[in-house]
Amino acid sequence: MRWALVKVSLAVTAMVVVAFAVPLGLVVQEMARDRAFSNAERQAAAIGPTLSITADRDPLERAVMSTQAGAAGRMAVHIPAAADAGSPPVDIGTRRAAQDDLETTQRLGRASITEVTGGSALLQPTAISTGQIAVVEVFVPEGEVSNGVDTAWLVLAGVGIALIVGSVAVADRLGVRMVQPAQRLAGAAHDLGEGKLGARVPEKGPTELRSAAIAFNSMADQVVQLLANERELAADLSHRLRTPLTVLRLNAASLGEGPAADQTRAAVAQLEREVDTIIRTARDAKPQTAAIGPGAGCDASEVVRERMDFWSALAEDEGRKVRVAGVDRPVRIPVARPELAAALDALLGNVFRHTAEGTAFSVDVHNGEDAVIVLVSDAGPGIADPEAAMARGNSGGRDGSTGLGLDIVRRVAESTGGDVRIGSSVLGGTEIRIWIGLDGREGAGGERRRGHRGTVKRRKRVGLAR
Repeated sequence: MRWALVKVSLAVTAMVVVAFAVPLGLVVQEMARDRAFSNAERQAAAIGPTLSITADRDPLERAVMSTQAGAAGRMAVHIPAAADAGSPPVDIGTRRAAQDDLETTQRLGRASITEVTGGSALLQPTAISTGQIAVVEVFVPEGEVSNGVDTAWLVLAGVGIALIVGSVAVADRLGVRMVQPAQRLAGAAHDLGEGKLGARVPEKGPTELRSAAIAFNSMADQVVQLLANERELAADLSHRLRTPLTVLRLNAASLGEGPAADQTRAAVAQLEREVDTIIRTARDAKPQTAAIGPGAGCDASEVVRERMDFWSALAEDEGRKVRVAGVDRPVRIPVARPELAAALDALLGNVFRHTAEGTAFSVDVHNGEDAVIVLVSDAGPGIADPEAAMARGNSGGRDGSTGLGLDIVRRVAESTGGDVRIGSSVLGGTEIRIWIGLDGREGAGGERRRGHRGTVKRRKRVGLAR
């Protein structure tokens, strides 16, 4: 908008300057020409009284030399020969005009201007005492005709340029006054979209933009209030789980000793911790997958081993074959330990929930230079529509599914700039690939900023490009 205003102002001012400066310059040029020939007419008229008295050469020469034009060698007097007296023609000064032009002026009896070498010549007819018509020739150089014209054109050009520069400067200032509120509004909208809920816009600028700023601030306040209400609702709903959890904990404590009892008590304790985490997160308004500082995170291999120890017992009861690979050495990732554990539990829980007993599954960890990939594969029937399964909050119409499991996994991956893919596993079923970036968060909402080529290059590093 700013540059559009500048361009419009530049075009309009340029047209106005041309429309006025060019005609004015032509008028100045014509005035200079009229001034030069008016001066020449005065010079020619000054010799008229002498011609009316005498036609002798000597007095006429003295009269010619007494004028400014004569002294400069620019005046000449041409007296034709007298037919009755037999006197020869008299020519005083240097003739520049052609003989035909002189005879035409004598015959017509009126002044004329003719072009000559180096300028123009004014031919002024004058009656003399003998009754003949003498012609006074005054030479007007080209420089005198255009005297002051170049200066006038320069002055007009300077004034035009000054007007254009001034109009552009004024238009630019007006454009800034209009654009800056719009830029502030766009910046605040961008900040709000990135989760900066404190973004507000100063209510300044033109009336329309000021109204837009007021509406934006009202919308932002409403968004903050809605999010606060949702957080309170999530915290309240989570808090309602404490009562049944307390009953479960008491019942688990009365199970006695044994692996099954220990696993039940461990599951109840973990469930209590997860509920506490949900309540704290909702109260603090901090997303669980927020980026963490350098050196933080967890050892993916250790978390995978720990969770597989938990799920392996259940797999053994159901006759499932389990394979774990890539966890023999530490693999640091920028994800908090509870978050990675929750993501693994969500995926492994789906395996047990949606595949028949005896279905094999595996967990593989691949460590690359700037990414870690965790693969969870099974030998089940697979997912008929992976795109629908990846839709946020989509349960796929399956009983016992809320659609939140893959959302948890996606948030963990996207918090590091990674993503989640669903494909076919070598076991014949579903393969879910969690791509975890090691170079920090690249964008909210999983928007990868590196492009497809960079992704393929990173995948080749860990040997997983297809």
